[in-house]
Amino acid sequence: MSSLERQLATSVLVVGTGRSGLRAAIEVAEAGVAVIAVGKRPAADTHPFMASGGVNAALATTDPADTWEQHAADTLQESCLLADPRTVLAVTRNAAQGIYDLERYGMRFDRQDDGRIAQRYFGAHTYRRTAFAGDHTGLEMQRVLSERANQLSIPVLSSLYVTRLLVDDGTVFGAYGFDIVDGSRYLVHADAVILATGGHTRIWRRASSRRDENTGDSFRLAAEAGARLRDTEMVQFHPSGLIKPENAAGTLLSEAARGEGGILLNNLGERFMMRYEPERMERSGRDRVARACYTEIKEGRGTQAGGVWLDLSHLPREMVLARLSRVHQTLLDLQTVDVTRDPIEVAPTAYYSMGGVWVRPEDHSTDINGLFAIGEAASGLHGANRLEGNSLIELLVYGQIAGRAATEYSAKLTGQQRSLGAILAARADVNRLLTAEGDQNVRALQRSVRHLMTEHAGVVRDEAGLAAGLAKLDEIETRMVDVGVHVDIGGFQDLAYAFNLRSSVLAARATLECALERRETRGCHIRSDYPDLNPDLKVNLVWSPETGVRREPVPPIPTDIAELMHDDSADGKPLE
Repeated sequence: MSSLERQLATSVLVVGTGRSGLRAAIEVAEAGVAVIAVGKRPAADTHPFMASGGVNAALATTDPADTWEQHAADTLQESCLLADPRTVLAVTRNAAQGIYDLERYGMRFDRQDDGRIAQRYFGAHTYRRTAFAGDHTGLEMQRVLSERANQLSIPVLSSLYVTRLLVDDGTVFGAYGFDIVDGSRYLVHADAVILATGGHTRIWRRASSRRDENTGDSFRLAAEAGARLRDTEMVQFHPSGLIKPENAAGTLLSEAARGEGGILLNNLGERFMMRYEPERMERSGRDRVARACYTEIKEGRGTQAGGVWLDLSHLPREMVLARLSRVHQTLLDLQTVDVTRDPIEVAPTAYYSMGGVWVRPEDHSTDINGLFAIGEAASGLHGANRLEGNSLIELLVYGQIAGRAATEYSAKLTGQQRSLGAILAARADVNRLLTAEGDQNVRALQRSVRHLMTEHAGVVRDEAGLAAGLAKLDEIETRMVDVGVHVDIGGFQDLAYAFNLRSSVLAARATLECALERRETRGCHIRSDYPDLNPDLKVNLVWSPETGVRREPVPPIPTDIAELMHDDSADGKPLE
């Protein structure tokens, strides 16, 4: 066991090295202020590189009539009126600048013949406003942000697992953690901390996020520091995640597979979308298709492995290879299946956390002085349903805003906050787990969390199921007291798993309690026992370990934006 403890000091600490974290760190560095970025996996291997779709901004390069105001109206409409209008206006008004910043960093966007950035439709958009870089937009964004961070010589510690934010009297003053490889400790003093550690989709059995990421780190770190969470019940499920192999369960197949003519079949060979959306069929919205797949599986018409079939075999082989090359290659790599001949077994998979840490719309600051949260770690923009392509522009806009706000916060401080008690508590927390020799296996408990969330808080929920999920969670929390943690020559990954488990359990409790409170069906939150919208629940649900669930009113939508809102069917638009 390593006894080495390194001490670092910086003006701004960014926890998370994905796109939102890097964008915030760049903003701080460009202001000439000291910044350190830390993450529990290499920056080149963070989750966001998997996003392939695109990034939204009303550039009006393809559709001249588009405006940021219409982008705002579309976002609020899709949120089922739960998004904070102030957050929505900040993102849509500043979206174009976010794109221009990427251009400045060297982003290779697809372009029109006249050289302007190309834009395409995504579902629920009034106009074509999604900029893209082929089918690898996320990877390209990560590349340019990483290169810009390198140009600015931003220190990036890519194997530092943050276990606790250091707080004294409601003010953050840094973070504590350990190196996953050699176990050495890190005490990082910072004037401000920006949390950019993603969401909590990995607490479901099938998730688009990979092993050991999106386990709810942002929820736990913020809540244990004294911040609150918002909209945790709002989780978007993608209809087409792979079932096998087990180590890749939940891997997404692009919705272009359905958009290009793929059909969904149950185990009886029926094209079941005819029962749910006879007009749009497989081209229906993501939430509707996911619910249809779930229903078929739940009612016994799914495959033996608990999925449905996505069939492309009737499409011309040349078209599949040209337009769905990534789908074709993914199935060859993972299952040695040729999708031009054989169907694909898929099932709904947890895809995106629309809730997160409660933040203020002006700068994404939290209840804790000096602590900010951005990207999927934050809440406010998406409400009950996310407008496709908005997640990427959100992290650019608020990465820039929060980076600047953290810089200004640091500059105004007249002294450095410190608390020996907080540091000793963080140290003791790690020591306690390192010496834990109980008989409960951390990974087995983590799997138990994922099973209970899938069973009781999946695509469709009800009162009895959510209550049963909470009872099972109580049992898991009791068993957690007797975990055993084992470090070996391979490193300190088991210690990381133990903290992941703590994050998952807290995130699960917040989600279950909020889902129980929301007795209605709104957006991605589907209650079979409350199938209708409840006007009295046009509120955000705010949660903390101390207070449980509280209702918070949603600010009013400006009249000029409300007048632009309409229910767009998205017919004929890709559903990425």
